[in-house]
Formats: sequence, C-alpha cells, structure tokens
Amino acid sequence: MEDLPAGSRHSRAHGGTPQGGHTTVRGADGTRLRAWSNGGDGVPVLLCNGLGAPPAAWPGITGRDSGFRVVTWAHRGLSGSERPADRSRVRVEDHADDARAVLDAYDLPSATVVGWSLGVNVAFELALEQRSRVRSLLAVAGVPGGSFSAMFAPYGVPRRLRAPVGRLSSRLLPVFGPLLPVVVASLPPWHELLTPAGVAGPAREATHPAALQRVLHEFSRHDWRWYRHLALAVAEHAPLDVASVRCPVAFVAGRHDTLVDLADVRAAARSVPGARLRTLAGTHFVPLQYPEVMREELQGLVAREGRQPRTRPPT
Repeated sequence: MEDLPAGSRHSRAHGGTPQGGHTTVRGADGTRLRAWSNGGDGVPVLLCNGLGAPPAAWPGITGRDSGFRVVTWAHRGLSGSERPADRSRVRVEDHADDARAVLDAYDLPSATVVGWSLGVNVAFELALEQRSRVRSLLAVAGVPGGSFSAMFAPYGVPRRLRAPVGRLSSRLLPVFGPLLPVVVASLPPWHELLTPAGVAGPAREATHPAALQRVLHEFSRHDWRWYRHLALAVAEHAPLDVASVRCPVAFVAGRHDTLVDLADVRAAARSVPGARLRTLAGTHFVPLQYPEVMREELQGLVAREGRQPRTRPPT
C-alpha cells in the first residue's frame, strides 16, 4: 500500500493521487488509516461507514462501474487502520478529521457524503465544520448526534434509559462478539420477527450473498475490546444543531431498526431545511438490504446539488 504522509493538518497525496484499492493515509495526529477507493469514474462520494463495516456493505454504489467514485476508510484500530497513540483520539470529531484526511489524500476538494449509523454523526460534523466540502448528504440509519439516546425504542425502552442501556450493551461486546451485534442489527424487534413486514429487510440480505459474506467476515475479525472503546466514545457525542446545514440532505431509515428511533430520524429531517425522509421495510442494515434505493437516493441528491433548498422544513 502507498503511504500518504500528513500535511500541516490533513494528509496530501505525494507523487500522484491514489487510484482504486487500498492505500494508507495519515490522519491529522499521524495515525495511519487504511483508506479505500473503488477506482471508479463519476461523481465523487465520501463514504462515512458504520462502525467497523466494510465497503462491501454498500453493493449498490461501491462497484467500479456504479457511476460513483467512492472513497472511504477503516475506523481507527479496525480493519488495518492503526490505533491512535492517544487512546482518547477516537471521538466523532476525530473521525471527522479522518474524513477530511481521506478527501485530501484523494485530491477531492468536495464530495457527495454518505453516512451510515456512526457515519451520520461524522457526515454532519463535516457539513457543519467545512460546509464547502459537502456537496450533499445522504444520512442512512442514523441521527446527527445523540445516537445512544435513539437506541432500542422499538423494545419500549424509555428515552432516559436508552443511553445507559446502550453503554451497558457496548461494554458487553467482548463477551458476546464477534457476530452477535451484527445479527441483532440485522433483525427486527423480537415481536416483529414472524411478521411479513419485519422479515422483509433481512430476507433481502440473502439476495446479496457475496456482500453479506464479506461483511460477516470483516466483523468476525474485529478486536471487540477495542470496538467497545470506539462505541463508548460515540455515546459521548451530543446531538448536533443541524438547522444551519444548507446542502441537499436525504435521510433513509428502516422501519424495523432496533438501533435508531424512527421518531428521532423524523425530527432530524424536519430540522434541516429542504431535507427529505424515506422509510423502508428494513432494519439497521438497509444499505445491504436495499442497495438499489441507496443508488437512487444518491442520484437524486446529485441532481439537487447547487440548487437552493426550501426554506421551510418538511412536515
């Protein structure tokens, strides 16, 4: 892999821009990150992935002939990326710094930004801190900050208890990993397991067996003690005020997602001027369950780029 040293703040490509496949990018603090590109031609897309998820979780957009030039990276300490020398440098803000480093390494002044789960937090941090770098934003199965307060709503967990329960669940990851969290995120709430609507999303995952196998393989390799450390850092990320975001924004949510409260996603969509919300009969793994919808939503966002959003949020 080519090593791209950091510049004064973010990494810069030396000797040419990296092409398809994996390469190494240095974050603002010198941490080596394993970055990836599909090597495609077309609209530049920065993928801020779910925690520990590989690009294979997005079969609708990561193919080389997808019409998108997708770049992404593995989170600190996972899937070939280095752990930071300072263990505290794993906040959402640090991941946003890494997103900028990846854009710089691939010589992309701006991109259409996709966030999934934790990546929604990262994408909105980037949009608020450097709006010129975000052409439009697709937020999938996540909310802009306060993620742990959005957990377990379908199970009837009161909001005041969701963050403590989420922290407890994260602390137990080394006991129940490596694949149980993926299974839980892929399934609807227990009381919907035997309903046609509840199983619609998980059943769709089976139509992409190669992508599903790569996702499961990637999660099986994680150090779950370190994964727990990263997850608990997400719990400290407060809700963001996204009313000032002016780029085109679309939210996509699974109606049977146990990790994100659909009511919170609706509230976030209402707070962003001109944002749209699309709900699907899926779980937290909607990128794998509905790859054609992800591609369609991205294309719709690209078509809206450069236009002035509506001044009144949707109802």
